[in-house]
Amino acid sequence: MEIIHLSYPNHIKPEKELGPISMALGFFDGVHKGHQRVIGEAIAQAQKRQVKSAVMTFDPHPSLVLGGRKEEVFYITPMQQKLEILENMGLDICFVVRFTSDFAQLTPEQFIETFIKELNAVHVTAGFDFSFGSKGKGNMKVMEEAGRGLFSVTTIEKQVDAEEKISSTRIRSLLKSGDVGEVCRLLNRPFRISGTVVNGDKRGRTIGFPTANVEPEIGSYVPGRGVYAVRIWVQGIEYNGVCNVGYKPTFNNPDVKKQTVEVYILEFDKTIYGEMVDVDWYRRIRDEQKFSGIDELKAQIQRDKETAIQFFKSLN
Repeated sequence: MEIIHLSYPNHIKPEKELGPISMALGFFDGVHKGHQRVIGEAIAQAQKRQVKSAVMTFDPHPSLVLGGRKEEVFYITPMQQKLEILENMGLDICFVVRFTSDFAQLTPEQFIETFIKELNAVHVTAGFDFSFGSKGKGNMKVMEEAGRGLFSVTTIEKQVDAEEKISSTRIRSLLKSGDVGEVCRLLNRPFRISGTVVNGDKRGRTIGFPTANVEPEIGSYVPGRGVYAVRIWVQGIEYNGVCNVGYKPTFNNPDVKKQTVEVYILEFDKTIYGEMVDVDWYRRIRDEQKFSGIDELKAQIQRDKETAIQFFKSLN
């Protein structure tokens, strides 16, 4: 997949001619089932017309530039991960448009002229609620009217699961509550964070359960506090594991407020400080809790381990 960065007004055309394209438009944070439907249609239209398939996404999130959003915004899929997912979907091109104040002031007509017509889009696909141009005045009806005789348009209707819209907002809410199993279902894959294994307090190894202390990449969102069945990728190899997110209340130091992400990797005995790892989240096992002593904690970790083993067996 060719990645092309564009910005307005100084860098709005690719350096080379790309030919006609079928393009999907959207921010696509999470690349969830609803997004997959939009992108899949753009790919199908490209195959039908024998042209290249493309996605146009934006960076950073519009709310960071425009403000006015009440809830905290975090990325379900940071840009690099988003690009990897899009590439795996079989797209030919990904346009990453820098979302700036100047870009936000484009009229809908200017957006269509610059980022649709001049990029030689012969077909445009987006969701029913996609908006563009200054103050979001452009919608898919405006896009269809502008496209007459120049490019065709497909508008994907609201995608629903369990009678509720599949949306990035819904997935963010589920992550905050720790419902990673439901998130997996809506993404069609496990939720993933990447991070570096750093030195911790090494207390886990003293009780027979050494853990990898993962420092998530900046911009990652860690699911809510609790214990999870996860898989961790270390040096290209996948291992089952149990992950604790929280503040280790059994050993709580009131002066330490930093949340930790600690993965006990099953059937693994290797020092991996400094390694970049990926953690895939599959199921919440329980809430984080405080234990009366080491023996009670060890017994619970053993039960968590067995729960994770049985869960991953059920996937095979």
